[in-house]
Amino acid sequence: MFKEMRRKDRMLSIEDAKDILKNCEYGVLSSISDNGYPYGVPLSYVYFDDAIYFHSAREGHKIENIKNNEKVSFSAVRNTEILPGEFSTNYESVIVFGTASEALDDEKYSALMELINKYDPDSNKTDKGKKYIDALTKQTYVVKISIDHITGKSRR
Repeated sequence: MFKEMRRKDRMLSIEDAKDILKNCEYGVLSSISDNGYPYGVPLSYVYFDDAIYFHSAREGHKIENIKNNEKVSFSAVRNTEILPGEFSTNYESVIVFGTASEALDDEKYSALMELINKYDPDSNKTDKGKKYIDALTKQTYVVKISIDHITGKSRR
């Protein structure tokens, strides 16, 4: 169903690929628009409980795409280094194919808390993050990407 990686010598273990997902600052969500064009958008996300979560407004291009076709791709890259004179780059990357759905109730709240923990961990020391989430939870859309296939690749 999914194509095999051509450069197997650069393939990472599933654990290493998940580590990249867990520790990257942002990733790129790719979906298909109703006009057939692909749409890639960088976004903040969190990886936990073997899924990727991000928040969004309740409307917009990516949400419309997901509602029309829940199959998505997500990629993240870290530790890039341009190698002058070698015409190459060192990197670590991950690509996920998955199914996107709306996270609801406890799962939604947990995902938002994980996002706060990742991007503003100090706010939880003062309960500021929890208060922020409590105030905005109803108007925030949270998407869960259940992972169907994952590959990691690197040149180190």
